[in-house]
Amino acid sequence: MSNNGSVGSTVTISGARIAGVVACVPARVVDNQELTARFGDAVAQVTKMTGVIQRHIAAPDQTTADLCVAAAEVLLDKADVDRASIGAVIFISQTPDHRLPATACLLQDRLGLPTATAAFDVNLGCSAYPYGLWLASMMIASGGPQRVLLLVGDTISKIVHAEDRSTSLLFGDCGTATLIEADASVCATFLLGTDGSGGSNLIVPGGGFRTGTPADPRNPNPEDTLFMEGGEIFNFTLAAVPGLVDGLIEASGVAREDFDGFLFHQANGFMIKHLAKKAKLPSEKVPINIDRFGNTSSATIPLLLVTDYREQVVDGASAMLAMLGFGVGYSWAGCATRVGPLSAAELITA
Repeated sequence: MSNNGSVGSTVTISGARIAGVVACVPARVVDNQELTARFGDAVAQVTKMTGVIQRHIAAPDQTTADLCVAAAEVLLDKADVDRASIGAVIFISQTPDHRLPATACLLQDRLGLPTATAAFDVNLGCSAYPYGLWLASMMIASGGPQRVLLLVGDTISKIVHAEDRSTSLLFGDCGTATLIEADASVCATFLLGTDGSGGSNLIVPGGGFRTGTPADPRNPNPEDTLFMEGGEIFNFTLAAVPGLVDGLIEASGVAREDFDGFLFHQANGFMIKHLAKKAKLPSEKVPINIDRFGNTSSATIPLLLVTDYREQVVDGASAMLAMLGFGVGYSWAGCATRVGPLSAAELITA
């Protein structure tokens, strides 16, 4: 792994490909009209900045794991995969079923995977998908499992304070399943970075084991709900993401114009358009679906893949894609790889 200055570390891994992706959103849709009764004129203001018009919200008894199971069942069926061939399951989320045990262990049982399956959780949000692809690809390339099931998602609505308009109007829920399998003909380039000094700007302060921390005067919310300092997150994104884009393109060895798409984490519609313009990316190669789904945290990139790039990666087709995640942590990650043809690229509801 090489170091790319302050941007992050880069590595190219050969021998693993994305074989299929399914995203699952809750059946319940909450549009802005429904939220106007609670937030009044603020809804129009926030919509203008974020671009969110509606979002899917999980039922009270529906967890991220439930959405990921629904997605995985469809994926494994569509891909016609023998479950005994799954060597590892990785669950990446900041809304697990329990503090312990690891949700991945429960998912191994729920999905009927063999007891020889390695299973573990990773706590990441906005950068989760490229990080997950990196982990799975390394496992396969090292001679480990030949197939990895990557389950990525969040139900952020469960940790949002109902009266906090900055988060209530922004976030939606989604769970995804991605099958990664051995393929000697494919390589992927990754760029990864972290700056934990910004961790307090997007945080759920309570619910863990660190007690006695002085209250943040900026945060009016209960400690077990999400606090977001939007201005600081915006500044971080504008500072970090252009370097992430340029660094990933340079490390991949692929010309900017030869990429078929740049799939940005759907943090904010206005921000994505600004970043695309700053990076000199054509708008038709920078899809945006935050208007339909809100910011689904760790799930935005695979959700974007199946909603806006499905036709480019199924039925014998493939696309050279850059997938770019950034946010909570602070953490950022990019993956440049050819995707497709996929055995599944589906959006379902549950």
